[in-house]
Amino acid sequence: MEFKQCPACGHRWPGRDDFLSDSELELVGYQVNYKELTAGIFLFNHVCKGTLAIYAEEFRDFYDGPLFTERLTDGPECSGYCAHKSNLKPCPNECECAFVREIIQKIKAWPKRPVVGSARNR
Repeated sequence: MEFKQCPACGHRWPGRDDFLSDSELELVGYQVNYKELTAGIFLFNHVCKGTLAIYAEEFRDFYDGPLFTERLTDGPECSGYCAHKSNLKPCPNECECAFVREIIQKIKAWPKRPVVGSARNR
């Protein structure tokens, strides 16, 4: 069973590590789902110009810190990051949504493989 397939070019990633290590992929956004945070969507762009949408649930195991129960959205302490899909900054607040922002940081910091036989050259 494979992890993901690019909808534009058909490239396949057999596992999550292969996917995250691919230097031809870039995390470009996060669409929050306030009712069910793990149903939020991470957006990745592939070098072929395809975009993959992956539920936050697929990366839930990347976070083992505290889970806050209060959502600070739109309150005076809210940094507003979740409301802007291209904002991938970590959230400094003790907010229910903060754990997803930490997962984003782990994805962004994931080591990338060197490009070999790049799709850019095809």
